[in-house]
Amino acid sequence: MDSLGGGVYHTTPGVLRPLPGVEAHPSLEGVTPESTRRPAAPPPSDATHAPPTVSVITPAHDAARFLDETIRSVKAQTFTDWEMIIVDDDSRDETREIAGRWASSDPRIRLVRQSPKQGPGPARNRGLAEARGRYVAFLDSDDLWRSEKLEVQVAFMRETGAVFSFAGYSIIDERGKPSGRPVRAPDRVDYLFLLHNTIIGCLTVMLDRTRLDPLSMPPLRQHEDLSLWYDLLRRGVVAQGIPRDLALYRVVRGSASRNRIRSALHMWKIYRVREQLSLPSALWCYAHYAWNACWKSRV
Repeated sequence: MDSLGGGVYHTTPGVLRPLPGVEAHPSLEGVTPESTRRPAAPPPSDATHAPPTVSVITPAHDAARFLDETIRSVKAQTFTDWEMIIVDDDSRDETREIAGRWASSDPRIRLVRQSPKQGPGPARNRGLAEARGRYVAFLDSDDLWRSEKLEVQVAFMRETGAVFSFAGYSIIDERGKPSGRPVRAPDRVDYLFLLHNTIIGCLTVMLDRTRLDPLSMPPLRQHEDLSLWYDLLRRGVVAQGIPRDLALYRVVRGSASRNRIRSALHMWKIYRVREQLSLPSALWCYAHYAWNACWKSRV
């Protein structure tokens, strides 16, 4: 998962248990959603031709280890009017086969192949180009959603008229062990706030595609999601926070976001080159980013 940056707030950790509707797996031990409702049945096949309400975009490269769990967390959603677009970014493992099996058993799941490998940003853009839903949400191939995530967020978008919403999330390690430091979403985030506190987790974001067209992530090697948030907020869009823990962000050693040195260099370039901040402003923002990123990495 990319560009979560930091912005970690201390909260009292709760007891986490398995997601309802998700098959038991060691990495889900100790994880619990706030809702205990069973997910509704998938829509009938004759309804799948109508555009869904939500398009879920999942870039995947060599993601066989966790992809089953990620897909199960989407299928466990209490809100069922969604499509899941899995963009296989030229994987060398069984990612394509796993995604293909799910796609053959559920018409809401689609597998899109991308070759040669282009990275998570272009993969997400391919998903955006394929999306049919009014709302788009992002979920990386090693992260999880709580079962009520889409239901809560779609209702929030409809009730508030939000263009851009995000929520809180918990951090887990490769085994699914919670870190005990949930990240809480503030009520709203504007451009200046996000410059010094990169609190928005991509796995919690939902965008109203019909009001943000065209919508694509910039061609960067890292932090392409955060750069899109900057682009939107710089235009006057306000990201509205949902005060709920709706997702589980998995820290995987060796992943792109775990490579702190490379990530830090890319972040500095974003401040100085892409956002064109003055040296004092860039240093001030970077100090906050580095502090939050180090705090988040202590899983």
